[in-house]
Order: sequence, then C-alpha cells, then structure tokens
Amino acid sequence: MATRGKRKQAAEAPAEKDRGRYHHGDLRQALVDAAVALIAEEGFGALTLREVARRAGVTHAAPYRHFADKEALLEAVAHEGFRAMAREMRERMAPMTGPLERLYAAGEAYVLFAVLHPPHFRVMFGPHFTRPMSSPPEPEGEQGAFTLLVSTIEAAQAAGLLREGESRPLTLTAWSLVHGLASLFVDRQLGESPQGVEAAEALARVQTRLLVEGLRPPARG
Repeated sequence: MATRGKRKQAAEAPAEKDRGRYHHGDLRQALVDAAVALIAEEGFGALTLREVARRAGVTHAAPYRHFADKEALLEAVAHEGFRAMAREMRERMAPMTGPLERLYAAGEAYVLFAVLHPPHFRVMFGPHFTRPMSSPPEPEGEQGAFTLLVSTIEAAQAAGLLREGESRPLTLTAWSLVHGLASLFVDRQLGESPQGVEAAEALARVQTRLLVEGLRPPARG
C-alpha cells in the first residue's frame, strides 16, 4: 500500500507542479506562444509537443491536457492568427467612412498582419492539416476577416462604386491579390524590393488601389 501511495504521489507531482505554475489557466496560451516562437526560430520541422512543452517549462505530458496532437496545437495557432487578423482589419477600417476607403484599409491590414506575424500566417494558410480545420470562434457581434471583406465589397457595390453582380467573384479577386502580396513578402520573393512594415504598407496601398480600379463599374458610353 505504501509503495502504491508513493507511486501515485509521484505520478501526480508533475501535474500539481504545472497547475501551480499555471493556476490562472494560461497553460494553453503558454503552449501556443511556445509553438509560435519555435516555428519562428527553427521552422515547422522542429515542432513537436515535447519541444513545445520544454519551452513552456512543463512536463512533456502537459500539452495533452489541451491538445490531442500536434495538429490540434497548430489549429489553435491558426485560430489565434485569424482572430488577430480580423481585429487588426477592424481597427484599421474603423476611422474610414467610405466603402472604398474601408476596402483599402482592409487590404493594407491583411498584408501588414502577414509581415508582422509570419509564423501565424504560415500556419493559417500552410499545408499542415490532414483534417478540415474548424472555424475560429469570433467574439459575439464581430466579423471575421473574410466576412469583413465580403460586407465591405457589397457596401461598395450598393453605393455604385464597384461593378454589379454576385459579390463572391469580386471578393475572391480582392482576397487573391492581397493574399498573394502578403505571401510574397513573408516568403521574401520580391527580389530587391524593400522589405519591412513600411515597404509592405506602401506597396499594399498601391496594389489595393490598382485592384479597385479594375473592379470599378464599366464606363458608360
């Protein structure tokens, strides 16, 4: 009985230690933060739950309290990224009153998010998932990034500033452009073009305005 009691006590000790360190319930976030830092420093090849646990300062079994496997952890990173992207889009769009100005701001915010948060961006859109990723939960009453883009384009259509018709093709066109530009920055595929936040912001501003010119209604003869 004594031996069994000691074994039970020893088995429970790491859990008690982790609970003491993360008694405010931040273990899950600590693991997500450790995963993002690991991806940024060493790439996806270095990502394991054991290494994430080591970086977070917990036992190798601790991550399994929140994540069934590595893919579940990556999904949490992606969800965090989608929520942050939408938040930054809303903040940049908030001072704008006209639908075209809001559309410009949405595109610029998308590109800047990718430049400032490349690990999140790569997880959000990379080929890391063998099963469909669930939709990120959004705060009540707040639109996600794609919904923001759709509603802004539809507002511009209603105002006669963009061509009429189904909004989805226009949305996909706008998304493709800003996503492609963001990816070029993140993967450093722009050759000798300047890198960094200011360069990304300037180029995003130019490209979003060129995009809108192409989406305007045809000139009436």
